[in-house]
Amino acid sequence: MPNVVQLSDVSVIRDGKPILDSVTWSIDDDQRWVILGPNGAGKTTLLQIIAAMLHPTSGTAEILEERLGAVDVFELRPMIGFASTAMARKLPRNETVLNVVMTAAYSVTGRWNEEYEEIDSRRAQRVLAEWKLDHLADRTFGTLSDGEQKRVQIARSVMTDPELLLLDEPAASLDLGAREELLQLLGGYAREATSPAFVMVTHHVEEIPVGFTHVMLLADGKVTASGPLSEALTSENLTETFGLPIEVTEIDGRYAARAV
Repeated sequence: MPNVVQLSDVSVIRDGKPILDSVTWSIDDDQRWVILGPNGAGKTTLLQIIAAMLHPTSGTAEILEERLGAVDVFELRPMIGFASTAMARKLPRNETVLNVVMTAAYSVTGRWNEEYEEIDSRRAQRVLAEWKLDHLADRTFGTLSDGEQKRVQIARSVMTDPELLLLDEPAASLDLGAREELLQLLGGYAREATSPAFVMVTHHVEEIPVGFTHVMLLADGKVTASGPLSEALTSENLTETFGLPIEVTEIDGRYAARAV
């Protein structure tokens, strides 16, 4: 499935105000995208559409070759891995880390009366090891640090081998060490040939992991630039997107930006 997302003239209107304005975008299965833009640009709304959690007001959205409005989203959503602060709030703080990850197999946020097979447990334990969380399997989610909770959310989102992975500000609120550890893990995962198409929302170019390939810049619900990182993440495009002079630099695949 080379093309996993296809948006054509997608708009979202709320209270007469455009949150997204005629967004056209396609994502191939080997691409890793980052979405950047100021607060209120429409980043999270865009992510909700490609997560099949929100229908556009106008335009067409095809996710994993299924058109929103003509597909049962409850069948589509299990094929999409999604981690966000809003999702984290739904996770029981007294649930063990192993169960937080394993319950993704049933698309539930707390373990109740589901019957899990040995393969589910082995899969969850393997995912925890991949994200350096296996030593926390028996800890409760609420006792973890912010960085550990972020990694548990991501581990949960990849538990079911999704065909599309969406992360909404995964490095927000993390200290420098936790952020860099997470970015190393995300970069390694992004570079694996078996990883799914990947979209990450962030506010900071410093949080773009090595291995990401493309960027979309949003401002006031409109796309200001889109394409390969080396072509679209420029000082000129960031200046237009954020409304003040910005200089972007790149060293060994990591980016930094500052006002000038």
